[in-house]
Amino acid sequence: MLNKSIGILGGGSWATAIVKIITDSGTAENINWFIRNSENIEFIKTRRRNKYYLRALELQIEKLSLSDDINKVIQNSDLLIFAIPSAFIKNALAKNNFSLNDKYIISAVKGIIPDDNLIFAEYFNQTYNVPVQNIGIIAGPCHAEEIAGERLSYLTVASKNRNFAELIGNKIKTRYTRINISDDIYGTEYSTVLKNIFAIASGICIGLGYGDNFQAVLVSNAIREIKRFVDAVHPITRDIKNSAYLGDLLVTAYSKFSRNRIFGTMIGRGYSVKAAQSEMKMIAEGYYAVKSIFEINKKHKISLPITDAVYNILYENKPATEEIKNLTDKLT
Repeated sequence: MLNKSIGILGGGSWATAIVKIITDSGTAENINWFIRNSENIEFIKTRRRNKYYLRALELQIEKLSLSDDINKVIQNSDLLIFAIPSAFIKNALAKNNFSLNDKYIISAVKGIIPDDNLIFAEYFNQTYNVPVQNIGIIAGPCHAEEIAGERLSYLTVASKNRNFAELIGNKIKTRYTRINISDDIYGTEYSTVLKNIFAIASGICIGLGYGDNFQAVLVSNAIREIKRFVDAVHPITRDIKNSAYLGDLLVTAYSKFSRNRIFGTMIGRGYSVKAAQSEMKMIAEGYYAVKSIFEINKKHKISLPITDAVYNILYENKPATEEIKNLTDKLT
């Protein structure tokens, strides 16, 4: 069944990169692509490029069926790959007349559902009754810009259902992508959420003028913070040094392509949250994630000094200079 049709939901850079991967792999008979902007759909059909994201990337439009009707794409697809920012998933699915019970779904969201404070797998299992065995996660370390340039990249596919994970791995394997398989769906997804928070922290420190020496200490503390959190919320045996955890953190904290790092840098330089979001014109998932993780941690009471500092800066309007100075005394 999964060989017949794939639905990709989202019109941003990561969704566009996934479209490229799937079309290049040649493993799907039909590829349905939901983009809510009908003007962009027409642009893609005529120019073979996404008008707003990865514009240099030429798309194989002869392999694509594009639509601004999310219901149509879901109904016509056996496997759904969500690449809609987490803050907008609920609205995107609000006016639906479909069932997801018989669908296989993959998250490429790298975020958490605000207000519900649920990662993708939990949300779709609890809200739409999708069996956990039918849910998977695509994680990094990977940036869409390097996929577009066909630079060698490693992706992790995580699912409780190893056969499903391997099947997805085959669908996103190309000459420029390598695939790792994991059964740690919850730890992998929480790690993708947390690394965005730490990329914001990294950016704030850059904006404040901290150097590479401090960044090394910040990131080494960040991976320990990830370990403490994922071990508490989903305690299984895992190697936090694997690329799905440490590698994804490193690329997000250090890369010039990281929108969360860019967002943090602007905050460190004195931008308000609203001004930074407006100028970027892209979603920094870490902004929403830090509030959710902060609220989840009220129950677990895990030591998360970097997360707390970012939350205080973004949501409590605490001065970044003071918060990071206080943070420096808590890092080792």
